[in-house]
Amino acid sequence: MIRNVLGSLVALAGAASAVLSPFRDWYAGRAGQDYRVEDLFGGITAAEPGVLVSMLLPFLAAALLVIVGVVLRSRLVVALAGLVVLGFTVLWMVRQGQAAGSLVVAGDGSGLQVGVVNALAGGVLMLIGALLMSGRGRQVRRSRRDREREPVEPYAAPAADQVDTWPPTQEPGMSVQTSPWPEPEVDPYTGPDPRDPGTRSYPQADRHPEDDPRDPVHPPHRPPRG
Repeated sequence: MIRNVLGSLVALAGAASAVLSPFRDWYAGRAGQDYRVEDLFGGITAAEPGVLVSMLLPFLAAALLVIVGVVLRSRLVVALAGLVVLGFTVLWMVRQGQAAGSLVVAGDGSGLQVGVVNALAGGVLMLIGALLMSGRGRQVRRSRRDREREPVEPYAAPAADQVDTWPPTQEPGMSVQTSPWPEPEVDPYTGPDPRDPGTRSYPQADRHPEDDPRDPVHPPHRPPRG
């Protein structure tokens, strides 16, 4: 996120520098807006064009590309805008050198001037901004990796009628409670013991093995003899 913001600011600063450059002097006191775009392909002439068909046109198009690239967080679009500005500036330098015989930098204003520097600096800043931006695709991949790293619940949420089974237990046997109601308690009294001489004469109830309520896992202990 920080890289995208920083790269966007640098690219927008480059776009502003490029758009400003045609309004400043480029060579021997002649402003960039006084050069026609078609002169870059047919040779520099002394004709003065309108503003919208001058060197301002490609730079405005590049600035629009920068804005689109910043909105879409596209490094490719921002870099393309920088190449457009640098390409038209270098092409102008080639045509101006052919027309003047050479390109010079003079302190008296008879050579290359500040408008060319603004154009070149604008194109370079756009490329730097594109390099600083992290891009949208990388953020999408990063968010996908973050989702994959999120902890996943090992068990699904229980149903409404199985609230007592949550969380699931790994203990086997009778300790697992699967009913929402408490387990019935077995009556610990099982009647007189026929093997005890003291209670042998007590009446015995007729019982079947399957009706024995005693706990088969923990049978009652025989009471000690007095």
